Amino acid sequence: MLSRSYYTVVTMTDSAEDAARLARGIVEVRLGACAQVTGPVRSFYRWQGSIHDEQEWQCLVKTDGDRLDLLFAHIKENHHYDVPDIVAQPIEAGSEEYLAWLTVETRPA
Repeated sequence: MLSRSYYTVVTMTDSAEDAARLARGIVEVRLGACAQVTGPVRSFYRWQGSIHDEQEWQCLVKTDGDRLDLLFAHIKENHHYDVPDIVAQPIEAGSEEYLAWLTVETRPA
């Protein structure tokens, strides 16, 4: 059983460069211990009354639960979408060593 809460947080953006910028910024300010960028993926969504079919890149961040609100605020402030896709899922289990590292890397310097 985990003694702390941990999360994976996903956001999407429309370019590899923007996803990399978000990922690097999140790790630099220690709101996530690590971030992976994958893509392109093909996204279908409804926006302002129209169905869109676009390429997007995913940014997946792993963070400590006590940094979650600050991470959401950082993404909103640094994302260029009007309504950024930000979804968090709890990590239910993980290696003790990895989760300890995750906690250390998300502490303010």
